[in-house]
Amino acid sequence: MDRMLYIAMTGAGQTAKAQAVNSNNLANASTNGFRADLEAFRSLPVDGPGHKSRAYAAAEAQGIDFTQGTLNATGNPLDVALKGPGWIAVQAKDGSAAYTRAGNLQINQFGQLLTGAGLPVLGSDGGPIALPPFEKIDIGDDGTISVRAKGQGAATLANVNRIQLVNPDPLTMNKGRDGLMHVDEGINVVADAKVQLAGGVLESSNVNPVESLVNMITLARQFEMHVKMMSAAKDNDAATAQLMRIN
Repeated sequence: MDRMLYIAMTGAGQTAKAQAVNSNNLANASTNGFRADLEAFRSLPVDGPGHKSRAYAAAEAQGIDFTQGTLNATGNPLDVALKGPGWIAVQAKDGSAAYTRAGNLQINQFGQLLTGAGLPVLGSDGGPIALPPFEKIDIGDDGTISVRAKGQGAATLANVNRIQLVNPDPLTMNKGRDGLMHVDEGINVVADAKVQLAGGVLESSNVNPVESLVNMITLARQFEMHVKMMSAAKDNDAATAQLMRIN
């Protein structure tokens, strides 16, 4: 009974972990530039004396789905989307460099260029981008930011900075608890001229809501099955104890 209960208990626990990952993906189905987390189950033998005749399931992270999301036109000059592989460098809350594909940019009252989540966007010099007062802004394919200062002629555009666009090896990247991408310690990330932007466009999440909903139902049924196994183990134990009292 103990082995059966242990296997059912671990199965329920691992299923709950997989459900948490799936729920997080589903909750971010409408988050711009979100990359889905991947998880899978693996069978592992139960160690101990005797023949390894029993196995339990373990939910393991399988990395991140780097598939590009759908590009949706908005017409907003501050909305940008990456065309193909690449990332926008931003300053995380702890001051370190982090990376995102969410291109819904905004400008605060101090002229700082921020992401939709309020994080400073990094420029070509590695520092946060600050813009002078302007009447018009244009973000080029290479991330170059051009503005027409207040009071200037209609054809007067001045380059003021350039968004830092990078493309590190995906194998060196990991997703932090802040939802941003980070690179492994010791990896030097430099700007990549091959990374291109599309203006007036936003990239959607690459989460498939229908697939995630189906997966949620499947995981819920698996969890229920493990709970029933634990209940059956309890009933078996009670029946065994009753037989022992009779003898």
